[in-house]
Amino acid sequence: MDSNTDHLGNTVHLAGGAVLFSSASAYALGHNVVAVTKMADKDKAERLGSFTLPSENIFCIDSVASCDMVNVYHTPDKERRTSKCTSKGVAFDASEIPDLDVSLYHLAGLVYGDFDAKLIKSLAKDAPVAVDVQAFLRRVADDGSMYFEDWHEKKECLPFITYLKTDAAEAEIMTGLKDRREAAKLLYAWGAQEVLITHNTEVLVYDGKEFYACPIRARNLSGRTGRGDTSFAAYINERLTKSVPEALLTATATVSLKMETAGPFKGTRADVEKYIDEFYADLKS
Repeated sequence: MDSNTDHLGNTVHLAGGAVLFSSASAYALGHNVVAVTKMADKDKAERLGSFTLPSENIFCIDSVASCDMVNVYHTPDKERRTSKCTSKGVAFDASEIPDLDVSLYHLAGLVYGDFDAKLIKSLAKDAPVAVDVQAFLRRVADDGSMYFEDWHEKKECLPFITYLKTDAAEAEIMTGLKDRREAAKLLYAWGAQEVLITHNTEVLVYDGKEFYACPIRARNLSGRTGRGDTSFAAYINERLTKSVPEALLTATATVSLKMETAGPFKGTRADVEKYIDEFYADLKS
């Protein structure tokens, strides 16, 4: 559950989190998605209803605690924020993951400790693994305040990751490089097969051979929360059948449209295609 306060002091409370935003965008584009989440029993009635997936596609694991976040945005573009974790969830174990025939595993977490290296390696034996590094860099202090620290097991884990997602700041933390393209090249050199880096101006992908970039063209930022989750999930699911440029265009248009409305994306592929026709006609092949 997110409590989001904008730079003017307006606060809204919404169900949030990477698993919610990620599953929504992939499902909206027509992909067959299963979400695996953990939460306290007291929160199930309210939070499970926020998913856009059919109920049979949601696996909820019992936990002693759910994750609650407080986000305060300091600028109109919502690029600077202070986050606090007021309740931390419990780590996932490989034994808890449903035994399903899947094309892709997406580890979409919130804070350090949600997943570990053992889980990545275990899942990678069965299907390609996509990782958002937020859950490996963002840590929770004793007072609930959030801070970022490099992922000490990155060189051990990156060779097991097919798709890696960071934002510009996370890429710099991991590599020490401010230049997003140079950071992507280094992350690829360390083992990740495709690197996606989000920025407020664009989504960038590097596949070891070429760089691909697509501009974000959202008309407003009402739904800024969930930008990275939405774009990454859309991209990796489209990549199952599409080229990098095709998947990137669809993903960037999806997140641009999503950012205009708070909450998870509830549109359709037809809505995204219409948005592409209207705002990305110059980039269509």
